[in-house]
Amino acid sequence: MNNNEQANETTLRDYLKVLFRHKSVIILTVITVCATVFVGLKLKTKVYESRVKMLITAEKQVEATYYREMYGGRNVQQTLTQSEIVKSDPVLGRVVRSLALHKRPLDDEKKFSSPLKAQLIDYRAKMQNKKLENFPDEQKEAFLFRHAVESLKMNINVEPIRDTNMFTIKVRDYNPVGAAVIANVVSRSYVMFDLEQQLAELKLKYGRKHPTVNLIEESIEGLQKTLSGEPIGDVEAIGPASVKIIEQAYVALEPTGTSKVLTFALAFVMSIFLGVMLAFVFEYTDQTLKSPQDIERTLGLPFIGSITRKKLFNRTLIKFDKRLSDYGRSYQIVSDQLYMLIKDKGLKSILVTSTLKEENNSVVIANLGKYISEMLRHKTLIIDANLRTRSMGRLFKIEKEPGLIDFLDGKASLEKITKKLDKHLSVIASGNTGLNPVMLLESPKMKELLTEARKKYELVIINAPHMRGHKDTAILSTLVDGTVLVVDEGKVRRQVVKSATMNMNGKLENTIGVILNERTSPIPKFVYDNV
Repeated sequence: MNNNEQANETTLRDYLKVLFRHKSVIILTVITVCATVFVGLKLKTKVYESRVKMLITAEKQVEATYYREMYGGRNVQQTLTQSEIVKSDPVLGRVVRSLALHKRPLDDEKKFSSPLKAQLIDYRAKMQNKKLENFPDEQKEAFLFRHAVESLKMNINVEPIRDTNMFTIKVRDYNPVGAAVIANVVSRSYVMFDLEQQLAELKLKYGRKHPTVNLIEESIEGLQKTLSGEPIGDVEAIGPASVKIIEQAYVALEPTGTSKVLTFALAFVMSIFLGVMLAFVFEYTDQTLKSPQDIERTLGLPFIGSITRKKLFNRTLIKFDKRLSDYGRSYQIVSDQLYMLIKDKGLKSILVTSTLKEENNSVVIANLGKYISEMLRHKTLIIDANLRTRSMGRLFKIEKEPGLIDFLDGKASLEKITKKLDKHLSVIASGNTGLNPVMLLESPKMKELLTEARKKYELVIINAPHMRGHKDTAILSTLVDGTVLVVDEGKVRRQVVKSATMNMNGKLENTIGVILNERTSPIPKFVYDNV
């Protein structure tokens, strides 16, 4: 990736970076949603729906006030009233008794469900049977009857047909044949209930032996014989009742609702959209520095370059040769940029620091110093002024040599503490002390060391401790020509960096730019090269 990229406008690559950077969020979202929907579909037994179409004629054998109010009108309120009668206990109770629905096994649904749902049904039935074990037989039968009525009521839906005196009775059941049978029996039980209301009125008005009374009784008896649910003739369906069966129920060929395949496909598509949305939410709520644009926009500091994250272990020194890896090449580019910058500004000493301890700027300094000295033939001195960790000595394997502490204590000269590694590169380790580093760095000896170093070397690079919680860097920044800040991508929040770069007098002295370390390229190379 180009270390000098500057994006003043959003490009397709910027969107792709967000998606690939948060690909784990997208994948996890898709898996979670699809798994949830899949389990939900497995726990959902197929339901079939059959319907009967009914007509309210309001033509009664007597002229009671109730029937006169219904006559000749398309009264939605009255239609809804009749609809509620369909779901009443007298109507549904007759259906349950006629079809012996209360004698169905409690795990009857298991015959039509998936193996996963069957386990849940078994558990539910087991708990129900355990509850019924202590019931007397009569109470047990009453409970099962009531349970069957309530279950049937939940599976019946009555819908008026707009601008007509008609409505439909819809019955749902796991068995398509059972749904049709129950729908037919419900409609006939409803008609019988209507005839029974007429019969009661007629007996009061004409007595028990009136021909009309006999006709109604015969109709009720005839319908009673059809409560098995088998189809009946149209004449029998119409009958003398004020409500008539216009269209009987037939076996549904397909289950009701959206198909499981379509539901799962929609869930998959929607999960992708949700994953993408979450990716952008996480991206724009993430307050860490992740790009050159973030650095320049948030800190107002120049971007020097970025160092690629090494796949395995990056706390090592690079051997600069013709077979450089992407990791080594990133150091080459940053070193060239830094060299041009210090040459242009006429700088001879720079301080390299970071905001957090975890940002390993000592490795960055070591490799930058190696490249500038080996490849650019620039006489370079690296001074480890991080008196708290002594990391530079370990990197160059000189931790046991006299170091900066010895010079500041007056125990050794500059020549004695300087370890020459090759023709152009020398290193001064930090040394070991139990004193407060701030006191040592504020001493005149530190200023004296830097003055001497500038005379002998073309470039002096100082390794400073991280800025958060320490004054060391603020002190050292006043003694050098420029300061370079190393920031790890996606590790430190913008507010922390801004706070760390402020000292008691304001902005960190002489900051010349920022190096973005641990840079990742979330977009695969073959995609990046083609967008």
